[in-house]
Amino acid sequence: MKILITGGAGYIGSILTPTLLAKGYEVTVLDSFMFGQNSLADCCQYDTFNVVRGDCRNESLIKELLKDADVIIPLAALVGAPLCSRDEVGTRTINYEAVKMICDLASPQQRILMPVTNSGYGIGESGKFCTEESPLRPISLYGTTKVDAEKAVLERENSMTFRLATVFGMSPRMRVDLLVNDFVYRAFYDRAVVIFEGHFKRNYIHIRDVAKVFVHGIENFETMKGKPYNVGLDDANLSKLELCAEIKKYLPKFVYLEAPIGEDPDKRDYIVSNARILKTGFEPEWPLSRGIRELIKGYTILRNSIYSNV
Repeated sequence: MKILITGGAGYIGSILTPTLLAKGYEVTVLDSFMFGQNSLADCCQYDTFNVVRGDCRNESLIKELLKDADVIIPLAALVGAPLCSRDEVGTRTINYEAVKMICDLASPQQRILMPVTNSGYGIGESGKFCTEESPLRPISLYGTTKVDAEKAVLERENSMTFRLATVFGMSPRMRVDLLVNDFVYRAFYDRAVVIFEGHFKRNYIHIRDVAKVFVHGIENFETMKGKPYNVGLDDANLSKLELCAEIKKYLPKFVYLEAPIGEDPDKRDYIVSNARILKTGFEPEWPLSRGIRELIKGYTILRNSIYSNV
């Protein structure tokens, strides 16, 4: 089976691509390498790996790459509210229009598996779990473009989407700005963090379980197609304060304080049910505790010290 991944050298793609190659799939990655990353260097050992430097919005390039693809995984996106607010045009053209173009160009037989975000739920109802049937009320440009892209994908046959919880864990193309990754980094190096609106809740999922759910979707496509799936840890619907308490178990000197004034510009606050994906036989392997321990080891290696002597 031949798989095309757009944005395959990003945070998720840098774990998903080698996972698929190791399972015997032929993988072609299209990426702009906008961050100068070399995260797929180890994949070059595979004869079944192909890589193209280019833009996912280039229609003639996408047409050519689609010719040989059995499965398409559109990962290419500007991710997160800060980056999206910096480039609103790029956010709309990459996150939505490029995905809609793939949907229009792909044949009905080609399969699309797309990650979206459970931040589309925006602000949930207190004490009530968000299911795949819950109304989508995105509160950021990022969330809005991903909700629109999901609609385009699910309107065609032979598609499914994964509404990912906040992803955490180590990747060759690392992101320290994601919530768990950020808090563990601060706990490890600064030993302190000030929290705004610490009662806000989110759901979480490890990056290797994200790769695992894509493999699960490919292997069980016929029984799973046509639906969105929440993908998160059932035991990790946690507030920011609860997350900090979990991190403190592994970094006892970590101090966290909730600010009495001020607010978090990120207003997402919801809890999520992952029952639908679990009923298909998918089981996450990475609890939050294991991911925190992994990040501590990772941050022993990584440090943002470009403008420092230490």
